[in-house]
Amino acid sequence: MNLTDLMRLTLGSLVAYRLRSLLTALGIAIGIAAVALLTAIGEGIHQFVVAEFSQFGTNLIAINPGKTTTHGASIGVFGSDRPLSIDDAEALRRIPQVIAVVPALQGNAEVATPQRRRRTTVYGMGPDMPQAFKIKVASGQFLPPDNPTAPRALAVLGARLQQELFGETNPLGQLIRIGDERYRIVGTLEHKGQVLGIDLDDSIHIPAARAMQMFNRAGLMEIDVVYREQANVDTIVASIKRILTARHGRDDVTITTQQEMLETLSSILDILTFAVAALGGISLVVGAVGITTIMTIAITERTSEIGLLRALGATRRQILALFLSEAVLLAAAGGLAGLIIGIGGAYLLSWAIPMLPVHPQASYIMLAEGLAIIIGLVAGVVPALRAAHKDPVEALQTE
Repeated sequence: MNLTDLMRLTLGSLVAYRLRSLLTALGIAIGIAAVALLTAIGEGIHQFVVAEFSQFGTNLIAINPGKTTTHGASIGVFGSDRPLSIDDAEALRRIPQVIAVVPALQGNAEVATPQRRRRTTVYGMGPDMPQAFKIKVASGQFLPPDNPTAPRALAVLGARLQQELFGETNPLGQLIRIGDERYRIVGTLEHKGQVLGIDLDDSIHIPAARAMQMFNRAGLMEIDVVYREQANVDTIVASIKRILTARHGRDDVTITTQQEMLETLSSILDILTFAVAALGGISLVVGAVGITTIMTIAITERTSEIGLLRALGATRRQILALFLSEAVLLAAAGGLAGLIIGIGGAYLLSWAIPMLPVHPQASYIMLAEGLAIIIGLVAGVVPALRAAHKDPVEALQTE
């Protein structure tokens, strides 16, 4: 039996039992479609989240009060950690290769004009915020570089807040009340949209020192440091630790680089994608059981055919190859159909729900098809071995 005969017999058997072949391949197709669709969603979410964080650049370092251990606990007894101050932020400006330092904290307060009022997020920021977070000013200017510890009462509106409070009226130079204090509007920001569910347009920005007073905070929530892209991040981190340790008397801050955060986030999302792929792979186990069952039934029905092939000189190895070929071909066809269904479903889902990030991953697609073929091979081994070891005389007697 040459290769041509093997393929002819394999295809002939599948065509002869069309319904059975279709149902067998369908089990694999459903499993592969599930894997393709779930991994496309998982990879889409992965790329979306990483892109959300990466839009602020990778040369950003966040400094938070309190020393966090690997278990998430803060070192320090009864809140004895020294809070981050405006002076700490100013001291970090002396580090070579640092191009921006942003003291930051946030709260919630009522914002009012003579005609309208509403509650919104109030960000206490430094003047370097647009440079650090790649945010553009639509009109006017951002907070000017005033005295860091005693700045003027100036404010900058987010795009959505500006529209809701002032409509088409130019807000520049007008007074607005935030809490119990009056601020003069010096600028508005371009539309930024949401980042991880946080609406950056529904906000107002005031100097960090004034926000500390407004919300009765002893210190900043965070200090963000931006360094030149060609600079060595380890050197910058070491300099930050040295300066803050000298100012605080001990190492009591947590320093997180954007690169570390992205790497950690990426590894977590990789695990998530793998987990949803494994979840979809459960359907492949069902498909494998289906192939084994159908091939076992086929051998029983084709006992006389096996006996005739053996009587005509076919070896056990050739009989084994014949039934394995059928199992592999069924699995491969089902896998291909599953990929078409899964990828098509992913793009259809993306079209129906534009907010859902979907991105079919070529590596997972190739892995899924390869897995389908392996499943067909493994699932067909036992039935094929059973067929190959049938006695030709006994097989012919079943006719």
